[in-house]
Amino acid sequence: MKRRGSPWTGLGAILLKEMADHLSSVRMRLLEGLILLTAIGTVFAATQTLRQTIGEDPFLYLKIFTSAQDPLPSFVAFMGFLIPLTAIALAFDAINGEYMRRTLSRVLAQPIYRDAVLLGKFLAGIFTLGITLLALWLLVTGLGILRLGVVPEGREVARGLAFILATLAYGGVWLALAMLFSVVFRQPATSAMATIAVWLFFAVFWEILAGLFFNIISATVTGGPETELALANFRLFLSRLSPNTLYSETVLALLNPEIRTLGPLLATVIQLEAAGAIPRTLLPLSQSLLLVWPQFTGLIATVIMLFAGAYVAFQRQEVRA
Repeated sequence: MKRRGSPWTGLGAILLKEMADHLSSVRMRLLEGLILLTAIGTVFAATQTLRQTIGEDPFLYLKIFTSAQDPLPSFVAFMGFLIPLTAIALAFDAINGEYMRRTLSRVLAQPIYRDAVLLGKFLAGIFTLGITLLALWLLVTGLGILRLGVVPEGREVARGLAFILATLAYGGVWLALAMLFSVVFRQPATSAMATIAVWLFFAVFWEILAGLFFNIISATVTGGPETELALANFRLFLSRLSPNTLYSETVLALLNPEIRTLGPLLATVIQLEAAGAIPRTLLPLSQSLLLVWPQFTGLIATVIMLFAGAYVAFQRQEVRA
């Protein structure tokens, strides 16, 4: 039967309703409180370290995000851990929760098509993440100004905003994955555990498995420097199949203007710069964006593929009253 009207009818209503639910839910408030406490702790630890640093740094503001002091990791490290959990919490019951409450058939009878329901829920999760990240970034900026007495320059603010966009793309990966599993599995607990399992696999086990596979391949290959370089690129390729690696490389280049390469020679270049063998240069934001453009587009492409999978699976499901 041919559909009447636009498939996006009711998208705005779904978006506003889901955002209101997210921002007022106890689940989201607990996560926001946890993120707030960790952000304050890491910022105070980072600024304490930076206040003891001798010398001037043209990008002192950016050090707030990447500096760590034992036992606390850096702000970026905390974001890499908490953002996936927040994204999963926002979407693991997006569709199967409607099945459990028996409200999906009522929503679709408005008429609101499945296109608007799925896209509205996804956009609501993205906007909620975006609001949370923006508020957190403003908080970190304010605390940094109070603790260091240094006002960030325009180029530092631009890099901070680029960092927010990269983090939002990274969170979008886990949001789309959680939404896909919420379509595939009928029980919210199952979809939540499946998404967390995938996240833990890439966060903990992927590097181990990639290293083992690389050792097996490298043991059977012999050659000169060109072969060694090819093997190093292959090892980097395996690592970049993980969203965690794509995100960490993107953030590394955006928040550290001294990074000029993300290839196998990264460690060597850092050592040569530290020894004074080659001069340190600060890349402008445009060059840093070109450097991480493949990683950033990889995150966006992953989001699109996962959402497309959820869309196809949702369209094929039968919805009964």
